[in-house]
Amino acid sequence: MASRGPDADPQAVARAICLRLLTTAPRTRAQLAEALSRREVPEEAAEAVLERFSEVGLIDDEAFADAWVSSRHAGRGLARKALAAELRHRGVDEDTVNDAVERLDPGREVETARRLVARKLSSTRGLEPAARTRRLAGMLARKGYGPGLTFRVVREALESEKAETEGFPEELDDPGPW
Repeated sequence: MASRGPDADPQAVARAICLRLLTTAPRTRAQLAEALSRREVPEEAAEAVLERFSEVGLIDDEAFADAWVSSRHAGRGLARKALAAELRHRGVDEDTVNDAVERLDPGREVETARRLVARKLSSTRGLEPAARTRRLAGMLARKGYGPGLTFRVVREALESEKAETEGFPEELDDPGPW
């Protein structure tokens, strides 16, 4: 067992481990339990400390899940499916996962998908339409967007781009050497 000496109190050791981990980043109860297990803290001591930390609000899987969904959706553009998988991987229980991802506004998710496609669209210019569609759809799929939304957003972006460029003389499509 990780200790500060031969007579170290297992609960004191567990508290120290949890506090150190919580000062570096928010953690789920499951992540802390796993860390205590790896450090060979007795199960009874670990459970007592985890329960007390939950009571006083130092461990709050619901708040963790809400913050995770908000942050990862805004920062990385992840969709519900990918967010749910990440939360499950961190040991958040299924009901908490479902509640957190359900709070993500579907309209916001669509707008995020559109923003992601718009950002990547220019890097696919010059490719065949099928290749552009595959690249854009693949990017959204890796972020957890479903096929229906993915192909609708990609189709809209490609059609919008085509409509913007139609009617211009060809020499305006290519900015030339300047």
